[in-house]
Amino acid sequence: MTIIYVVWMLALSNIRKKKIQNGLTAILIMLATILLTTSIVVILNSENSFEDMHNKTNGSHQLLQFEQGLHDPQIVHQWWKEQEGVEVSELIRYRNLSRTVYKDKEIPNLYAHMMETPNVPFTVDKLIFAQGKERLTPEKGTIWIPTSLAYSNGISIGDNLTFNSGENAFKLKVSAVVVDIPFGAPFATDARIWMNIQDYRQYVQSTQGKDMYMMGLRFDHYNQNVGKWSNFEKFLGTAYVELKTEFEGISAFYLIINKIIGFIMIFLGIIMIGVALFTIGFTISDAILASYKTIGVLKSLGLSSRRIISTYVVQYAFISIISIIPGLILSHFVSRMIVESSLSNLKTEKSQIVIQGTDISFAVGAGVLLIVIACVLIYANKARFIQPVQAIKYGMSERENSKMKSRFSLTKSKGSKYSVFIMVGLRNILKNIKGSALMVILTIITSAVLVFGFTLINSIISLQQTAPLWGYDSSNISGTIFNKEVFSKKDLERDLLHDKRVKNIGWYSQKNGTIPPRDQNMESMNISINIIEGNYDELGFAVLKGKNPRNKNEIALGVNVAKKFNKDVGDILELYIDGKRQSFTITGIYQAISNMSNSVRIKSDVITAYLPDYSDVGTCYINLKDNKEADRFVDELNMKYKDFLTVYTQQTLVDTVFKEVVAVLIIPMSMMGLLFIIVTFIIIYSICRINIRKESKTYGIYKSIGMTSNRIRASVTGGIAVLSTTGSFFGIFAGIYVLPIVLEGTLSNYGIVHFPLVLNWSGIILFSVLGVLSAVLGSWVSSKIINKTSPRILVTD
Repeated sequence: MTIIYVVWMLALSNIRKKKIQNGLTAILIMLATILLTTSIVVILNSENSFEDMHNKTNGSHQLLQFEQGLHDPQIVHQWWKEQEGVEVSELIRYRNLSRTVYKDKEIPNLYAHMMETPNVPFTVDKLIFAQGKERLTPEKGTIWIPTSLAYSNGISIGDNLTFNSGENAFKLKVSAVVVDIPFGAPFATDARIWMNIQDYRQYVQSTQGKDMYMMGLRFDHYNQNVGKWSNFEKFLGTAYVELKTEFEGISAFYLIINKIIGFIMIFLGIIMIGVALFTIGFTISDAILASYKTIGVLKSLGLSSRRIISTYVVQYAFISIISIIPGLILSHFVSRMIVESSLSNLKTEKSQIVIQGTDISFAVGAGVLLIVIACVLIYANKARFIQPVQAIKYGMSERENSKMKSRFSLTKSKGSKYSVFIMVGLRNILKNIKGSALMVILTIITSAVLVFGFTLINSIISLQQTAPLWGYDSSNISGTIFNKEVFSKKDLERDLLHDKRVKNIGWYSQKNGTIPPRDQNMESMNISINIIEGNYDELGFAVLKGKNPRNKNEIALGVNVAKKFNKDVGDILELYIDGKRQSFTITGIYQAISNMSNSVRIKSDVITAYLPDYSDVGTCYINLKDNKEADRFVDELNMKYKDFLTVYTQQTLVDTVFKEVVAVLIIPMSMMGLLFIIVTFIIIYSICRINIRKESKTYGIYKSIGMTSNRIRASVTGGIAVLSTTGSFFGIFAGIYVLPIVLEGTLSNYGIVHFPLVLNWSGIILFSVLGVLSAVLGSWVSSKIINKTSPRILVTD
């Protein structure tokens, strides 16, 4: 009991003796805990929150849309209803519109599915009312809209939306906002507008065009759907060639942002805990050297090496515990903030997102504690080799004493070559190699984190510059045809080509196709077929490898299609289009965030070869000779062709999709950058304070021969500035070329294998300087104790 008491008192003495240093170490452990715990909780809760809501709504695993008339919806619906282990939604009738006005301003890039609402609750994909009174169907003159549309545009209960069918415009009042899982993800451009049956028939069904149908499938065991689909396609006698959205596609954009944030946080959290352990090891090594003589005396009095080591274990275990607990508490609030901001579309007035994973948090906290203790044991083991006689005689080992003398003489011999000011800073760096190395590593990491965070957000803000590398076009203007019944492609094309401002145009349409399986263990893959009449390269579509298709027998594949079927440039791909099996030579591989790169590109010649009159285009891409005229040109087209066309500049379309990404990313990325700035300050303050204490006699001598305190401080800080600037230089390249690799590992499943960076060098340099300023400030503040030291006392001592 007496030995335990002695160990505890020694540990407590170490804590009291170095209050500032131990306090800073505690903050460091707390920050590492926050970062690691938050990352894991964010990833866990993102998936749990989505899965909980998906289960609550009895959400579909696959969504089938019948828009091309290639299969009979009634027959398909009936077949699936007869299958065991499968729940089938109602067969819901709808039509598409793409012009929606809110507060006299058109909502850009919104493709509205006007739904004929059956009585709720639905069997599959039940609607959860986030706002408004729950009813069986919308009342006449009212609509229900999804949270994705309401929250991103600030639409509330009682607001009016105006829809344009091309032939007429009609206004409906929002009576409810609903969580609509298949069409409610962040960044969605499609929205289901739930209408009263009478309104649907009066305003939508009465116009020219045809009804389309939608249905959802929910499997008792989703992983067994391959067999069901094999039987279904045998029943059809052909591959299913209408649109099919898989569960992965439904869930993708609910989870993508939090996965990005989570995996970046895990990576940086591991770096943070590594820095913390290195700092603890450095501090223990310094403490052992500073207490070398004391440890020798304790050993000579009979205290074993194990007991001496245990004093450091107790000390840092105590510091860790009082640091980890608030770290876990703070991580809960940070996690909630991130999850709620990114999954706000799942929130309702009656239920909030519940943050789970308390047991995981405690496990992370326990893991941090064990890692710290293991680190302490490794570094404190140096006390085992202290010899009492050498410790009492030299205050260090005899070998270290000899080394110190030789270093001192070397420094003294070179002193005449440099000014005293430079020598003070240089000596501080060279005499503390481990501490200097830690400072360089730390500023590399801090600079890399700050530069990466800035570059990531800047790349998304500036996405228009890299749109082709995200799978989009780079044309100046995009026009969407929303009323194909009154649209005349021939007339619009003639008008555009006769306009002297127009450089070139292209027509885009889309079909759903199916790639047959390679073997019996695979299922066929339903993909989106992008069809261009025009030149892909002129319209700004990019490929990662090879080239875009130019002839009717050529095709380019999205990266995930190529990966799944193990295809490369030059290979042959079999593809069902409109139920017809065709062969293509692969000319290129591209990446696209849309459809997670589960898509292909072909020329319109493929379709017109068997449908000569094919003109079912959905979008017109327009390039101008002078892009400065784009806004005026858009206004003219919207006025002249308002009955069937909505026109926007590419910048407008990009902003509507990605403005939410920036809003969600900016808080966690700023938080991570701030944490590393704080850590840089803390560690460099701690290291410099240790070094100044060790060199107190030397600084006293400098003061006695005429150097002022501020000159000594400036010299020491100048040396740290050189070190941190060097680290910041390498950190810039790490932030641009190393950390994006971590992000690409996360995004590859979503169709982006090479993240398109936009480098703003003025911003990059500015943010890298923040790490240097943090290091310099930490050094300057720590050196303040030099002002309070008396040269006479130091020299006498």
